[in-house]
Amino acid sequence: MEASHAAAGTVQLTEVSASGTPPGPMQIDRAQRTPPAVLKDLLEKMLLIRRFEEKAAELYSMGKIGGFCHLYIGQEAVGVGAISTLGPDDYILASYREHGQALARGLDPGEIMAELCGKKSGVSKGKGGSMHLFDKPRGFLGGHAIVGGQIPLAAGVAFAEKYLKKPSVTLCFFGEAAVNIGSFHESLNLAALWKLPVIYICENNRFGMGTPIERTSALYDLSQKACAYNMARGCVDGMDVLAVRETVAEAVERARSQSAPTLIEARTYRFMGHSMSDPVHGHYRTKAEVEEQRRHDPIKVFIATLESLGVVSPADIEELNEKVRDSVEDAVAFSERSEEPEPLELHTDVYVP
Repeated sequence: MEASHAAAGTVQLTEVSASGTPPGPMQIDRAQRTPPAVLKDLLEKMLLIRRFEEKAAELYSMGKIGGFCHLYIGQEAVGVGAISTLGPDDYILASYREHGQALARGLDPGEIMAELCGKKSGVSKGKGGSMHLFDKPRGFLGGHAIVGGQIPLAAGVAFAEKYLKKPSVTLCFFGEAAVNIGSFHESLNLAALWKLPVIYICENNRFGMGTPIERTSALYDLSQKACAYNMARGCVDGMDVLAVRETVAEAVERARSQSAPTLIEARTYRFMGHSMSDPVHGHYRTKAEVEEQRRHDPIKVFIATLESLGVVSPADIEELNEKVRDSVEDAVAFSERSEEPEPLELHTDVYVP
C-alpha cells in the first residue's frame, strides 16, 4: 500500500531559466516553423503543469490530498505536444499519471485540484481522486488506475466513432510497462485489422515503478512492436515538445484522413518517484542519474530555444511564471472553499438506470 503523506516525495520548486541548456539545430528549426503564438501557448501549458504538480506535492505532504498521487514532472512535453494537435471533438484516454494531460486538454485547474482533494466540485465529483479525472464535454475519458486498462477502451472509442461516421481521433497515453500485457497486443491487432483512427502513445520514462525497462523487455525500441501488426510507428524525443507535436500531428492526419492507427514511443524521464510515497531517487536510480536527466528539462530547453529566437525574453518568462502561479493558487483556493461530497454520493453513478 501507499505510505501516507511520505516526506520522501516532497518536491523542490524548479527554476525555469534557460541557463546551461542550449538548443540544438533541430529544435531551432522546428521553432522557426511554428507560429509564435503557438510556441507561447505550449510554454504556458508546460509551466502550468509543472507548478500545478509542485503544488499538488505540497498539498499531499500536508495531508490535504489522500490516496495515490503520481506526478507528471519531467514529462510535460509529451502531453502538451501531443494534445496540441487535437481538435475539440477528439478523445483522450490516459493512465493514473494524468494531471498533466488533463491540464493540457484545458480542464479547469480548480476543478482538477478539487478532485485531487476529494471535493464535490471536482471533475469527478470528488469520487475519483488523482487517478480518475474525467471530463466528457472536453473528450477527456479518464485516467485509469489499472495498468493498460485504457488501451482496449481507446480502441473501443475509436471503433464507435468510426461506426458513427464521425471524423474524430482517439489519443491513448500509457507507460512502457503496459506494453507487456496481453490487451496491448490484442488492441493493436484490432486497431490495425479494423483500421481504427486511434493513436497509441507510449510514454517511456524507463522505469515501471522501480524496474528499469532493460530488465523487463527483450526489445528496447518499443515502437517496433507496431511492426507485428502492420501499423505505422514513430519514436520521438519526449523531452522536446515540438518534436512530439510534429510526430503526433502526422499520426493525427493519418488517423483522420486514412482511418489508420499509429504507435508512438515518446522517450521521456520522470524527475520524481513513481508516486508521492516513492523517494525521488529510490533504490533503482542514482542521484547523479536524475541530475543528469534534469539537464534535459523540457521546459528549460524550450525556454532556451524561444529566447534564442527572440520569441520571449527573461521578463516575459517571469511574467508567465507569475501568471501560472496565480492560476495554481486560485485552483487551491477554489478547492479549499469547496464542500465535501455527501455520504449518499457513494451510491450514485454506480448503476445505469
